[in-house]
Amino acid sequence: MPETVSVLAALVEKVRGYHPQSDVDLIDRAYRFSEKMHDGQMRKSGDPYFIHPASVAGIIADMKLDTASVCAALLHDVVEDTPVTLDDLRSEFGERITLMVGGLTKLDSAYNNESQQAANFKKVLGTLIVDVRIVLIKMADRLHNMRTIKSMPEHKQFKIAAETSYIYAPLAHRLGLYNFRSEFLDLCMKVLDRDDYN
Repeated sequence: MPETVSVLAALVEKVRGYHPQSDVDLIDRAYRFSEKMHDGQMRKSGDPYFIHPASVAGIIADMKLDTASVCAALLHDVVEDTPVTLDDLRSEFGERITLMVGGLTKLDSAYNNESQQAANFKKVLGTLIVDVRIVLIKMADRLHNMRTIKSMPEHKQFKIAAETSYIYAPLAHRLGLYNFRSEFLDLCMKVLDRDDYN
């Protein structure tokens, strides 16, 4: 419990640092809701799954996005990985956050269906029309997954790194997110071309 409080407190403090009037009660509710829904789920690394949405929310807060984006980042996997539905989210967190989580869930289902990279790229660009924050959260999600990729089987590492190099690094460049682009390319090279990386 103390760890939960300190991670949540650090996230709230970060958001308050750039947005003093932010709805910290909403962030607190989203954090605790997501933590509860992911309870008992583990990542391939053996870490509790909730570390991932909390880390994605931290990246979103580093980008200084609004409260709704931080909450959507915390909740981005609950519809896909838990019994929670979009209707549940709507009644709990409202339409705006639910729309973002719904957009992220549609993107994830495209990837899980092993669709072609070009089709995936169209899906990512399509979400820009709805809300650019959806793409930013998805990029933060991918960044955290790339940072923790070593716990995945090698064939999955290659697939994820190739997709990141092909889709996310160029998109980060186009959106002016040069830190994202640099880190994506660095992490991809580590997987795809270890000799040159070393």
